[in-house]
Amino acid sequence: MGLLERTIEAVGELDSRAMAAARARQDSLTKPPGSLGVLEELAVRVAGITGQAMPAVADKAIITMAADHGVVAEGVSAWPAEVTLQMVGNFVAGGAAINVLARHAGARVVVVDMGVATPVQWEGVRNCRVRAGTGNIAVGPAMSRQEAVACLEAGIAVANEQIDGGVGLLGTGDMGIGNTTPSSAILAALSGFSAERIVGRGTGIDDTSWQRKVLAVQKALAVNRPDPWDGIDVLAKVGGLEIGGLAGCILGAAARRVPVIIDGFISGAAALIAARIQPRVRDFMLASHLSVEPGHRVMLDLMGLEPILKMNLRLGEGTGAALAMTLVDAALKIQREMATFESAGVSQKS
Repeated sequence: MGLLERTIEAVGELDSRAMAAARARQDSLTKPPGSLGVLEELAVRVAGITGQAMPAVADKAIITMAADHGVVAEGVSAWPAEVTLQMVGNFVAGGAAINVLARHAGARVVVVDMGVATPVQWEGVRNCRVRAGTGNIAVGPAMSRQEAVACLEAGIAVANEQIDGGVGLLGTGDMGIGNTTPSSAILAALSGFSAERIVGRGTGIDDTSWQRKVLAVQKALAVNRPDPWDGIDVLAKVGGLEIGGLAGCILGAAARRVPVIIDGFISGAAALIAARIQPRVRDFMLASHLSVEPGHRVMLDLMGLEPILKMNLRLGEGTGAALAMTLVDAALKIQREMATFESAGVSQKS
C-alpha cells in the first residue's frame, strides 16, 4: 500500500467525547453561554480534531506551494508567468505579504517548489518538483495520473515533516500565475456549475481576458472530460501541481489529526480535491476567509465550511490562513486560560 492509500485510510472522524468536554468547559467559563460566538465554535472543532478538550496553542506553519501553469498561454492572467519564480524569491527574502502576516501570527512559512517552470535555486525552498509546470488544460491534460499521485504524496510528505517537527496547526498557501483558471475548472468539474457562474477576475483581469478565461475553462472540460467522482482524475486533467500538493497536505494533516486552515480560492480547489478523495477530511479543515472570487462561496458550501473572516481578500500565498491563525490561537487561549465561574468565585445566573 502506497503513501496516498495509507493516508486516505488513516483519516478518522472527529472525537465526539473531546468536543462534548470542550463545550462543557466553554459553558463553565465566566461569560454567558455562546457569547464568544465563532471563538467557541473553533475551540470545540479543534478539540474534535485533536482529541483534546483543552488543546494547547501549537507551533504553526503556513505551507506555500508554487508551480506554473501552461494555460497562461491562453491569455488568462494579467501577469506574466515569470512572476511565479520572482515571487518565490520574495518569499525566501521575507518580503511578501505572507511573510509579514505569518510573522504576525507566530508561524513559519514553508516554501515548496512543486513545479515552477524554471527550477528554484534558492536555499530554504523545499524541492518537490513533479514537472516544470502543467500542460495547457485548454488543449490537453494538466499532467498524467501518476504525476497527480506524485503531487499528492509530496504534499503528504511535507505535512508529515512539519508535524513530526512539532507543528500542530497548518495553513495552506499558493503561488502560481494563472492558477485561478485550473481552480475554476476543478470547481466546474466537481460542482456542475457553468464557467460563467464561477470564473472570477483573479489578479484583476479585464473583460476581454475574463472571456478568454471562461473559454479556457470550457475548453478544458470539453477536451479532458474529467470524471467528477474521481478526484485524482480531476486533478490530473484540469488541475495544478501546487493544487495537488496542497490537497496532499490537507490529507496528511487530517490523517495525523492536525487542524489545517484553508486559505482562499486555490486552496479551496485543493480542499475540494482532497474531500473528493476522502470525504472525512472536511471535518479537519477550517476555512480562513471568504474570497472575492465568485466561485469560492460555492466551494465552501460544497464542503459545508463557514469562513472565519470576510475581508475581500484575493491574494493567496496563505495570507487568509495566517490571519485566521491568530483567531484560532485566541480561541484556544480562551479555552485554556479563562477562569471558570467556580475558580473565579463568580455567581452564575439563576
